[in-house]
Parts: sequence; structure tokens; C-alpha cells
Amino acid sequence: MSQSLIIVESPAKARTLQKYLGKNFTVKASVGHIIDLPVKTLGVDIANDFAPQYVTIRGKGKIISDLKSAAEKADKIYLAPDPDREGEAIAHHIAEILQSAHKPIHRVLFHELTKKAILAAIDQATEVNQQRFEAQQTRRILDRLVGYQISPLLWDKVRRGLSAGRVQSVAVRMVCEREQAIEAFVSEEYWSIHTTLEGKTPPPFVAQLDQAYGKKIDLKKNKIGTDAEAQAIVAAVRDASFLVESLEKKKKKRNPSPPFITSTMQMDANRKLRFSAKKTMTLAQRLYEGIELGAEGPTGLITYMRTDSTRISNEALEEARQYITEAFGEQFLPAKPNIFKTSKSAQDAHEAIRPTDVRNTPEKLAPFLEKDMLALYSLIWKRFLACQMAPAEYDQTTITLVAANDFVFKTVGSIMRFQGFMALYEEAVDESAGDGAEGDNATLPDLKKGDTVALLHIEPKQHFTQPPPRYTEATLVKALEENGVGRPSTYASILSTIQEKEYALLVQRKFMPTDLGKLVNELLVAHFPDILDIEFTASMEEKLDGVEAGNTQWLKVLQDFYGPFSKTLDAAKEEMKSIKKTAIPTDLPCPLCDGKMVIKWGKNGEFLACEKYPECKHTQDFTRNDEGKIVPVEREQPAESGELCEKCGKPMVFKNGRYGKFLACSGYPACKNIRATTTGVPCPEAGCTGELIQKISKRGKVFYSCNRYPQCSFALWDRPVNEPCPQCGSVYLLERETKKSGLQLHCPNKECGYTKKIGEDE
Repeated sequence: MSQSLIIVESPAKARTLQKYLGKNFTVKASVGHIIDLPVKTLGVDIANDFAPQYVTIRGKGKIISDLKSAAEKADKIYLAPDPDREGEAIAHHIAEILQSAHKPIHRVLFHELTKKAILAAIDQATEVNQQRFEAQQTRRILDRLVGYQISPLLWDKVRRGLSAGRVQSVAVRMVCEREQAIEAFVSEEYWSIHTTLEGKTPPPFVAQLDQAYGKKIDLKKNKIGTDAEAQAIVAAVRDASFLVESLEKKKKKRNPSPPFITSTMQMDANRKLRFSAKKTMTLAQRLYEGIELGAEGPTGLITYMRTDSTRISNEALEEARQYITEAFGEQFLPAKPNIFKTSKSAQDAHEAIRPTDVRNTPEKLAPFLEKDMLALYSLIWKRFLACQMAPAEYDQTTITLVAANDFVFKTVGSIMRFQGFMALYEEAVDESAGDGAEGDNATLPDLKKGDTVALLHIEPKQHFTQPPPRYTEATLVKALEENGVGRPSTYASILSTIQEKEYALLVQRKFMPTDLGKLVNELLVAHFPDILDIEFTASMEEKLDGVEAGNTQWLKVLQDFYGPFSKTLDAAKEEMKSIKKTAIPTDLPCPLCDGKMVIKWGKNGEFLACEKYPECKHTQDFTRNDEGKIVPVEREQPAESGELCEKCGKPMVFKNGRYGKFLACSGYPACKNIRATTTGVPCPEAGCTGELIQKISKRGKVFYSCNRYPQCSFALWDRPVNEPCPQCGSVYLLERETKKSGLQLHCPNKECGYTKKIGEDE
């Protein structure tokens, strides 16, 4: 009987396959790539048609030997790394090292790890896709050319250890430009006017001013800009009659969202579960490769998680429709399956992300899955089933009222008639999204055209226009996708990299560029405008897609790119200013001599130094006030903490370091004991075992973050207090002081709204 060898990427995937395939198959894992470009050199022969100079990855020699040995014993070889470009490259490289075995080599694409799908994939085995491999290799070379030639320039001009990336640097630019828009934003005052009205029958209802003096109230063209304008309108309608001018009733439907693709899964997991993109993809990879289900053994629970297609197989559609009928009833099943359009840029190589078996309900799998994995699986399972359910149906009533002839008020009320898919799942919205029209779900009285209603109360409300919101992980993924920057397989690594390189921080779940990020972005935009251009980056992604489709020759893509890039690189080497050597003069006197202080840039950011260095070596940290003026940070004696060193018994004092404030023994350097300034609050990030500690930003501002950074990037500006919220059960509260309310505790859950003054009894 013939013996077949199957080679996959991960040991977990290998175990799942072995369970289904039995003794006639030997399943081995390559544990990712086996060869790659060298770490310490460019590894691309630019003069010889950009030939890549691959080397064996450290530690993979034994794996390669094992694969060769297994190949010698097999009659057939099936290469089954993940069904994407990276997987194709791994398959291509394995095929090259196993050629000496002189055995038939086939490529297998496993889109889901169920017995039926696995056997079908083996029956449909093909050859390694050369064009897909060339697309991956072209991307790899492009990234190497950019990263390994711009990064040393940053080392020379700014500091060692910095990096630039063809896609990551564009993401940093997007974060920086959003911050610039926020800083440049000038808030404008505007007013809205709300009335509480009552008809002949209850209940009272709220209507908002919609038109004044024949013009629609609009923030851009016709806003109520001052208190005086608002009060004039209030005075004009206070004693007027409110007449129902029109009453419009509509039956409306809300259709379910498409099944998950990579980006929407990352977005919804971030919004609903507070998972980072990286965490979401790690959990999804494990769900795809297989989870031990007791006696059933390892079972693949979802389809492949790197996809940009909303396509669903006919078999999966039928299974979903049958389950919906049985679990919810026929009224929840549309007459025909819901089919969703896939975007034009989608490669459509895989199905949407869905459960491999809808009968594996979250309740059934709960005993076998970790908490976070179960939460993500539940999200995928519900989204998939919901996408095949009937739309929600509701009645919407819009009432328009006229007062004093010149003023039109409007209110909208909705009544849900049939939940449809919303009985199971509803897509989350961004935190920065508006709350919708006021009164959208209000219960309205029975009115008809021509009725007169009474004014119970009228209230002008002051507002201020808001700047564009900072990106969350969800909205940055959405922006990357909409702009064609990166692909589903790269979003998570992009978001992780810009944080690991300290170009951006997640503060209260929103991206803020660091001083370093702003500086590097400024230099790169000035000297590499094409590389940092969103449209240029998106067009490069399209060219890579063209290579995979066989419409574009990979070498031409590299030649067209490198000619202009090399000239830009040469110019940047000459023209980019050296931040290391830059000294920005100030009017501040040096405290130690008659010199002036200048601003310099060091490994921890900007600092003040005496212009007479090296004769005078005085340095000093500084901050900037609201007007942007420099405020030196005076050095003081370390403050005692009231704690004793557990090693030598001397007082512990507060000191500032690279990662913020910490406790250090006053006996330093004889005793080098240090501790972080803890808050006693466990990190609230799902699955994290860390603790929140106090730190100080490079601008001297106190914040609080997880002590497991960079593994966990959870951070807060407000001081966390180890006290549960009595209203919603949040495990901690936040301390905040304002001029109006004084020192208060408040719940971090915005939907809760609990607050308490410090010292106030419950």
C-alpha cells in the first residue's frame, strides 16, 4: 500500500490532519518558513535582476533533514501550507529541497480542516502556483529594499535601532496626519433646540428644531452659533402653537451584515471583545488549525481566516438554512440564501470566515475552549448564521411640526415589528460614531395631520464641533483596507509593528503618535514622498495582485520601482538633516554657566542641553505648555515612598526612567533593587495577567499601563482605583479631577455613567 507524506506549517494542523487521514499518511510540520533572506545583509542581488539570496533559517536545519528523510520513504508528497501567498512560498521552498527525492510533489489547499474537506482537497491536488509564489517573493524583495536601505539612513540621522517599512511607515503617516488634523482643529460653538411636546393622548415626546426662517439647520451653512441666537428662537416659539404639518409612516427593513472577512473580524473583535488585531488572528489561527474536542480529538472549527471574500459554499449555505429553520423557525429564514457582493479588489481565493459545522454551537464547545477563544468563536458563529437570516422589520414614524410659521421641528420614532437576524447578532459600531438622530426609538403618541400639540418645555443646548477621532485598532484596519494599504494577512502585523517600534502608542484604546513617530514620519515624508504616499502604496498592492494573476511580470515591477527609489535614496543620504547633530536654540539660560540651553534629540526623545557642551555637560528634561512654550522640568531630590527596601532596609524613593516612574532603593549603587509604582489594579485587558502601574510619558505626563508591556499595550490617562462599580460591576473605577466637579470616581464603562465624589457616601 502506498505511503503519502503531507507537509503543513504548524504542528497543531498536523495533529488535526493525522486524525482524519490515518496510517497511510505521514503528516509533518515545517513550523513556518524554512528559508528566508539573511538577517544581517540586504540579501538581494540588485545588479543581477534582484535575485534573492536565501539562507536556511536558524534552527531549521534539523527540520529540513527530517523532511528529506520522510520524503525518501514516501511514494507521494503533498505540500499543504496555508492557502495564501506566504503558504505558497513555503510550499515552493520545500518543493525545491525535496526535489532530490525524485517523488511526485503536489500542492494541496485546505480551506477548512474537516474530514470531507481534507479528502476533497487531496483529490483536487494541483501543482505549486508559480505566479502566487512570485507575488510573495516580489513583496518580500520590495519590503527588503525599502526597509534595509532606509532604516540605516535613520540610524545615521536619528538613532540606531529605528526602522522604516514600505507599508508600516504609511500606517504611521496616517496616525500622524490624524493627530495633525486634531491639533489644527478649531472647535466652533453651535446650539440645538429641543422641545418636549404633548398631544391629546400620552406620552409626551421630544422634537428638535430642524428648520429656521426657511433654512435647514446645518453645521456648515446655517447653524445656530450663539446663545443669543438660540434664546431669540426660544422666545419666538415659547408661546406659539405647535401644529402637526406632516406625519409619515414607513415600513423599513434592516439587512444583516455579510459574513466575516479578515478585516471585519478584526474590527468587530476589537469593538466588542477589546481584542487587538494580533490577538484576534492568533486565536483564529488556532480555531482553524484544530482544537481538541475530547474523544473527537483535534477538530478544525473555522475556515481559513485570511480572506477578503464574502463567498459561502452552497453546502455551508444549506447547513445554515436548515439550522436556522430548526433553531429559530421558518419566519427567520429568507426565501432565498443571502448572497453578498465581494469588493472589486478582493482576490476571492477563499470563502468567508465561518464555522466548519454550524452544529458546533458555542454552548457545545464551551467546555473545550479557553474564554477568549470561545468569545471569538461565538462572534464568528453568530455572524455567519445571522448573515443568512431574515431582515429585521420595523415601523418608522416621522412627525414634522411647525411653530410661529418660521420654525420646523421634527421627531422620529421606531417600533420593532420583527427582530429577524437581530435576535442573534448585531454589528458593533465605532466608539466615535454618532448616536444617531435624537429620539430614533422614541414612543410617539397617536397624532394626525392638523393636530395641535402643547409645549411643555423648551431647552437650548450648547455644543462644540469635535475634531476627527483618533484611530482605534478597528478604525485603522478599516482605513488601511479602504485605502488599499496592505492585505488581510498583513493588517495585524502592521498594527503590532508600529507599536513595537514605539512610533505610536495605544492610549485608552486609541492610537497616538509618539514624538519619535512624528519625527521619523516628518523625515520620511519629506525625503521619500512616493514611498509614504497612500495611493502609491495601494497601486503597488494592485501590481502584486497582477503578478499573482499572471498579468504583470514580477521583474518589471521591481525594475520600475527601484530606478526612481534608488535616486531618491541617494538624494536623501545627502539632504536629510542629522537630528543627532541638530541643536535648536532657546532663550533659556544654563543653570550652571553663562551659556544658553538648546534642544537636542536623544534616544528617549527631546531634551535640553547646554550649548557649551562638552565644557558644560548640564542637561534637563522639559515639557511644553498649552501655547507650545518650553517649560524646563526642575530636578529634585527623589521623594521617599514610605516603603523600605526588602533587600537592604533603606527607604525606597521615586525615580523616573525610560518607561516611567519606578521605585528604587536609596542605597543605589550599593543596592540596585527597583520596583514599579503599582496601583493594585489587575489589567482589565481580556486574558492578560498583568497589573496596572504608574508611568510618566516623555512629555512628563502621568499615565497608567500594564506592567507586561509590550506584550500588553493597555493604557489609561486617569488613575485606576481598585474598587468595583456598584452599578455595572466593572472591576475598577477611574479617578478624575475637574474644575467644575472636583475630585471624582467614575466608571470606565461609558454606557454605565456611574460617578461619585471622593469622600461621598454611596
